[in-house]
Amino acid sequence: MRPFLYSVFLVLLCAASASPFQGNLGREPEDPLHKEQMEKMERAQKKALNKERQESLKKDTAQLYKLATELKDSVDKTDENTLSLQVVRKTEEIEKLPRDIRKKMKDAY
Repeated sequence: MRPFLYSVFLVLLCAASASPFQGNLGREPEDPLHKEQMEKMERAQKKALNKERQESLKKDTAQLYKLATELKDSVDKTDENTLSLQVVRKTEEIEKLPRDIRKKMKDAY
């Protein structure tokens, strides 16, 4: 009688492990409507991030243009024997901005 019980227990155990309900444990349901909503939310989030990144790039580019114009004006006011500390600081700012802009552009992809 015991071997029979063991074999029944073994069959039930195998049947339970092959249950079709077990395949989706720990995951969200495969509902097409839910999946479509999630994809829509992801697209909206990406679009908002891209818009924010674009605005930041525009602002940084405008700042770069402003600094370059100010640097040109400052250099035009100096002669060959004068180097202003302000000019050196502007060049440092100008060097930093393109790196920041490039990093933001690369981070987008």
